[in-house]
Amino acid sequence: MKKDEQIASNYMYIWYSMGKDPANIQNALKLRQENKLLRTLSKNFSGTDFISNDYLGFSKLGLLAKNSSNASGSGGSRLISGNSDFIEETEKKIATFHKGESALIFNSGYDANVGLFSCVPQKNDVVIMDELIHASIYDGVRLSYAKHYKFKHNNVDDLKDLLHRHHTSFENVFVAVESVYSMDGDEAPLKEIIELKEQYKNVFLIVDEAHAIGVFGKGLCAGVEDKCFARVYTYGKAMGCHGAAIVGSNELRNYLINFARSFIYTTALPDHAIANISIAYDLLKENKQQPLLRANIDHFLEKVKEIPSFIKSRSAIQCMVLNSNEKATEIEDKLKKKNILSKAVKSPTVKEGSERIRFCLHAYNTKKEIDTLVKILKG
Repeated sequence: MKKDEQIASNYMYIWYSMGKDPANIQNALKLRQENKLLRTLSKNFSGTDFISNDYLGFSKLGLLAKNSSNASGSGGSRLISGNSDFIEETEKKIATFHKGESALIFNSGYDANVGLFSCVPQKNDVVIMDELIHASIYDGVRLSYAKHYKFKHNNVDDLKDLLHRHHTSFENVFVAVESVYSMDGDEAPLKEIIELKEQYKNVFLIVDEAHAIGVFGKGLCAGVEDKCFARVYTYGKAMGCHGAAIVGSNELRNYLINFARSFIYTTALPDHAIANISIAYDLLKENKQQPLLRANIDHFLEKVKEIPSFIKSRSAIQCMVLNSNEKATEIEDKLKKKNILSKAVKSPTVKEGSERIRFCLHAYNTKKEIDTLVKILKG
């Protein structure tokens, strides 16, 4: 395997036009196939089990096992015993919903980002990412052999300068942003970023939609799907369940199956977790909860418009910047005494001087609850 990976690494530097995906993805998959090392997903396991990791058989004792043929544990990784028709059908459902060629489910958003960014960017590539990008993306990039640079938060001019300086020095340039940022709740200027990246043949856009899916329907990449190399959708936020999916080309999916270590070397999600993801998409299509959330966001914004310390946001994440850990803690404690739960976000989690109270709005919050919160903040 080490020899294969070394050969694959050498092939990564061969560049030729193969379509919309970076050539290194095509080359690495071709090499694996030529050497009969290409990983594929199997399913429909039957027979005496000497292959799964379900050592004590606990997955057979769950509630789902009593009422259906689906066990509550998958028994192994997707490449061993954890794959199924159901998972692949759900991935097709996700891809269709988000207008992508294919989707690949990961156990969490963290696993998805670490897997994607650790294996796709190579030694002769560079990742240019927003300075407020999620920690999982930072971790993934650090595990890769690629160079990386940060541009000022949502600053297209700074991104433009970095692209101009570096696009000729690297084979592939990956621009990484979140559509909605988890700490500020603000949105990436996707339209401007896409217009900028379209000026370069070797620039590929990756968007993390973790905090946009559900809150903004299909997410903020809806309508520009074909401009994104990869999109990451996580399900532990508005979708109310667990797991994540990377949506992109068929080649990207095959590449991740073969090279994303956080996919290869982990036990697959059990069927009930996959079922929750599928049901969450059905609920998203029904569109019953989104209007309630949107009404609460609008009501909150109307009530706090006279408080200048709030970061501008249309999302469910609303932040009041207090500029010190002490002030943030003081407000958190004050709200807690009124039985209102909020979170003080302190440095070094955020930059010194940008400490804040973070509020997450929900469809089930009442107008009275919002009014009480704002009254305390103003007092």
